[in-house]
Amino acid sequence: MANNNVSAICSCCSEMDGIFSRLLILTSSITRRLIEFFEDILLRDVNRLLRDSEINSYGQSQTSATYASSSRDCNSDTSIAFLDRNASDLDDHHSLTNSGLEIVNRNYHRGVRFIFKGLMLPLYCFEFAWGSVIASWRCSCYHMRCMQANMQSFVSRIVKTLHGSSDDIGWLQSAPGMAPVEDGSARFVELLQGIRNGLHKLPDSFVYLLIPGLFSNLGPLYFVSTKRFFSKMGLACHIAKIHSEASVEQNAWELKQYIEELYWGSGKRVMLLGHSKGGVDAAAALSIYSEELRDKVAGLALVQSPYGGTPIASDILREGQVADKETRRIMEFLICKLIKGDIRALEDLTYEKRKEFVGAHKLPENIPIISFHSEASVAPGVIATLSHIAHAELPWLPQFPGEDRENDDFALAARKVPVVFPVSAAMALSALHLQLRYGEKSDGLVTCRDAEVPGSIVVKPERKLDHSWMVYSSWKKDPEDSSEVDACEMCEALLTMLVELGEERSN
Repeated sequence: MANNNVSAICSCCSEMDGIFSRLLILTSSITRRLIEFFEDILLRDVNRLLRDSEINSYGQSQTSATYASSSRDCNSDTSIAFLDRNASDLDDHHSLTNSGLEIVNRNYHRGVRFIFKGLMLPLYCFEFAWGSVIASWRCSCYHMRCMQANMQSFVSRIVKTLHGSSDDIGWLQSAPGMAPVEDGSARFVELLQGIRNGLHKLPDSFVYLLIPGLFSNLGPLYFVSTKRFFSKMGLACHIAKIHSEASVEQNAWELKQYIEELYWGSGKRVMLLGHSKGGVDAAAALSIYSEELRDKVAGLALVQSPYGGTPIASDILREGQVADKETRRIMEFLICKLIKGDIRALEDLTYEKRKEFVGAHKLPENIPIISFHSEASVAPGVIATLSHIAHAELPWLPQFPGEDRENDDFALAARKVPVVFPVSAAMALSALHLQLRYGEKSDGLVTCRDAEVPGSIVVKPERKLDHSWMVYSSWKKDPEDSSEVDACEMCEALLTMLVELGEERSN
């Protein structure tokens, strides 16, 4: 509405400017015609007077010459000389007359121009004043348009900030050409129950590679318990030594090298389990280097991975919102300066980057894929705890005589040191924020819909687990609580499902 008013004012101003300009042109033209008219009249009168005076003077000189020739008949040469002198005098008279006429005309023109310039001075002043008014009005209109543009830009930034990622969450489900997912939660529960009862079916014919997620270099306990759990069962398990704060493409290249090294070193295919950004990195490696890794990878499990993106990263780095440049500078300082990482590690998890990447790189169809996602609890008790309990084992402690480190529970408990991570409350608050703002269920960082990879088997546990639960095992378990599940057992159940899916597809 404001834009239409400014446009109407500017158009009205332009029309008034055109009308007054035409009036000034018309007035100037009429004045010029009047000046020329008066000049022609005066010049005609002056020329007539000068011509009459010239004729009279010429007649008198001719009469005198005739009288002199009739009285002087005795000397013809003298008469001829007298006539020549009279002719030259006549020429001089004509030249004097012409010069006088030019002087009169020049003085006349100067006088007339001076008079009419004096008459035109008020008109020139009016024209200058009107031009100044128009220039001032145009300047004020320009400033008004600038203020309006700034206001519209500010309002647009506020609207974009408030709107957030409402149109992007779950875009994988509505994108054309995406394969549907299949629910495998029931089979996962069966396998998990069997594992808790001592039924371990995970074969040793594969190499198991655990891929950590973003900021995993800051957590020394990341996947440590899971690796030790698999190693105790005699399985070849490794944690990928990658820079978790690097870009997705960089980590995809490093994982490709790591997988080929494990494959050629052991002669066994590799099972991949990636948590958070680690799952995105692993999927990128399979997508970009599908030809090289086709026969070397047996399956991929994405655990709480933002394959479609995450609203947390998008809301932080979205361009065009309020304080977008300031927020980006803060994140660049935290990631690039303090952690020595790459800002693209966070950028690659935004919806814009994920749409671009998924559209350009497709996952291979011959590799079984499982998508695991959970929902964090937002109960007041979880928010009030402000901690996540984990443990760190200290294998460098001296061994006492007669101590069996593998079977002595007391010795194992003595080497476990509790570690407090203040992330449970943060995950609960973040999950509550996403639920109130977007109405989406999440584990605190990744929404459930964004964690589902098209064409994969989806596993949704009944228990409420936050984003960090799957990579840290509980420090103390209640043996009477049958619902207490260890993260290591859940990882084993996921990998067992991958093995079954691979066998079904090969048959």
